[in-house]
Amino acid sequence: MPPTNGYTRKNRLLKALPDEDFARFFSELERVKLPLRQVIQDTAQPVEHVYFIEEGVTSILTIMADASAVEVGMVGAEGMVGVAALLDTNASTPHVIVQIPDSAHRMPVARCKKAFEESAAVRAAILPFASDMLSLSSQTAACNRLHSIEQRCARWLLMAYDRVKTETMPMTHEFLASMLGVRRAGVTTTAGELQRSGLISYRQREITIRDREGLEALACECFQADHNRLNRLL
Repeated sequence: MPPTNGYTRKNRLLKALPDEDFARFFSELERVKLPLRQVIQDTAQPVEHVYFIEEGVTSILTIMADASAVEVGMVGAEGMVGVAALLDTNASTPHVIVQIPDSAHRMPVARCKKAFEESAAVRAAILPFASDMLSLSSQTAACNRLHSIEQRCARWLLMAYDRVKTETMPMTHEFLASMLGVRRAGVTTTAGELQRSGLISYRQREITIRDREGLEALACECFQADHNRLNRLL
């Protein structure tokens, strides 16, 4: 698809739109940088914008009363942040942070909701993604309950890779522990085992995937479910 409004559409949802619908509803998108760990939605704040991710990755977190957190969703260029606000004006606001930095295009949620309500093409692009996000959340809940830290860590790394296609990602043990909802010591032990096995390397707050096939063999069945889901969307 040719560039529109001065840029090439990298986000899958925006790519899927006919030019006329894009020009009518999305011609005033604002391009924003997404630095590492930036909070782009906060449970304590109303949703003001939706974000169409370009090449980075964001994490959707559930925050508990004691401030502990666990990841329940991941969004890259296959989707958007803020989809729940289009479906239900009373929807609770999830906590969303930038996991792998890049950029996005954002727009006021009211304008996006108008596009969603008035354009069948917009709904046809967004609704399958919204459905898959519900499936991902359910799968993650089961994964967190039933599978080992090693399996979940391998799954998480592969899910991130599938969205950015880069072997090296910014990552600390503290952050990965928060994503998986486990103690830091457990992640440190697991990362050490994966590194000794030659599956990853870890240094200077970065994790590099060295053996994707080995990680796939270690990961639980939940990774393949996400991989298939992502392929359908892309």
